[in-house]
This record gives sequence, C-alpha cells and structure tokens, in this order.
Amino acid sequence: MNKQSSGIQIRHREETRAQIQQAAERVFADYGYVGASFSRIAAEAGLPKSNIVYYYQTKEKLYRNVVENIFNVWREAADVLSPERDPMNALGDYIETKLELARTRPHGSKVWANEIIQRAPVVQDYLEGELRQWTDDRIAVIEYWIAQKQIRPVSARHLLYAIWATTQHYADFKHQIRTLNDDLELTNQQWEDTKRSLREILLEGVKL
Repeated sequence: MNKQSSGIQIRHREETRAQIQQAAERVFADYGYVGASFSRIAAEAGLPKSNIVYYYQTKEKLYRNVVENIFNVWREAADVLSPERDPMNALGDYIETKLELARTRPHGSKVWANEIIQRAPVVQDYLEGELRQWTDDRIAVIEYWIAQKQIRPVSARHLLYAIWATTQHYADFKHQIRTLNDDLELTNQQWEDTKRSLREILLEGVKL
C-alpha cells in the first residue's frame, strides 16, 4: 500500500468516526443513554450497524467518547482564561465562545446535562478526575486576577458556575427559548444580541 492510499484510508476512517460521533450525539440527546441503541445511531448516521460496532464495540464506550468530546471542546474554549490576559477580555471571549457552542453543539450540551441530572451514572469517574482538576485550574486563574486587583473579589467558583449556567441554558432549554421566540429559531442578529447582553450582565459583577 502506498502512502497516498494509506492517507486516503486514514482520512476515511476519521470521517466515519466523526459521522458516528455526530449521530450518536443527537441520539443520546434525544433518547438518553438507556433509550439509545446502535441501531438508532446507525440509522441516524446512515451507516450499517456493523460500522458502529467496529469502531466503538460497546454503547458505553461510544457514550463516554461523546461526553468526553463535548467536555474537550468546552475545555478548549476556556484556554482564553490565562493569567497573562486582561481578565475582562478573557472572560468576555469565554462567554461568547460558550454561547457559540450552545448554538452549534446543542445536542452535546444536552447529553452532558442529562448525564449530570442522573447523577453521572456512566462518567462519575471523569467528573471526579478530569473535570475537578480542570475546574480547579480555572479557579486559580480567576483568583490570580483577584489577587492582582484586576477584578472584584468575587467567588471564582460561582463565577464559573454562572457562566456555565447562562450559556448552556441556550442549548439545554432550546425548545423553551424557541417557544418564547414565537416558535422561531433565534436569528443571527438575536444570537449576537444575546452574546452582547450576557457579556455585559456577567462582567458587570466583576468589574472594578
């Protein structure tokens, strides 16, 4: 097998995995872990069930992959929270990015929310390890800004919780927001207005 053929096969596998991931995210969001099945995911992906089994073997493995993927996307969004940055700009960018992810990855957010509501029966170990350490690291950055008198002395932990709650609301309660918006999806302009409003509201609480 030449390098070109090998590269094509690798790209095909990556594309298939991504296709399965996207379908699984939607199915787990709509049916939960218990209600989801490889058959439903295969139908959603437009692939044979055997493809799902080949790449992921078990439903739990695929589910954990979906949960970890959305967490990693959120973690990358928080890379802007670094001590050398201006805190108002960094926090504002984080709020806007989290809202954009609520817009573009609502199913992933719902999968995460459903898992937490059920007291994390599948990924509790992930919460106690990855999530705890990541949260502590972000808290340390915010507390550094406070110590440097760059923002008001607020609870760093509750500031993070407030950002998560307000931004993820637009994904987890998408149907409610649509209903209150005359049964219409938010327009591009409404999303931009939402980003600006939440940025102003949340940052007002930490501004010196």
